[in-house]
Amino acid sequence: MPGYKNMQFTKAEGYGILGVPYLAEQKEGLIVPLSQIAESQNVPEKFLAKIFQNLTKTGLVRSHRGVKGGFSFTKNPKEVKIKEVVEAIQGPYALAKCFLDAVNCDKYDTCPVRIILEKAQTAMMAVFSEYTLTDMMAWKSELKKQ
Repeated sequence: MPGYKNMQFTKAEGYGILGVPYLAEQKEGLIVPLSQIAESQNVPEKFLAKIFQNLTKTGLVRSHRGVKGGFSFTKNPKEVKIKEVVEAIQGPYALAKCFLDAVNCDKYDTCPVRIILEKAQTAMMAVFSEYTLTDMMAWKSELKKQ
């Protein structure tokens, strides 16, 4: 459908949602080189660098420059909702482009698909808001055991 965003995570969101929990599970205050994060999650370092720039701007991670530079996690993983991570990477999340820019959608007021997508988005964002990075880290441990 014209005007609708592909309903799947972008590569940036996928890579970021892998890199952030890795950083969060490190010892508090530990500065982790980006190369280590990228290698541990098997994601391209240059792409991850751009993602972590956004994460730094939102205050979710802290950037450390210099020879011993890298990134450290700034918050308690128990308090960071998945929604916060996703939106720190790409901005507000919307299943349909018109949710973020209704003014430029000439069918917004009469589109029946919008109602279904709004319900789906509300449910998805509720799930993103329910779970934390700590939950993701626990699931990762459980999946490794299988």
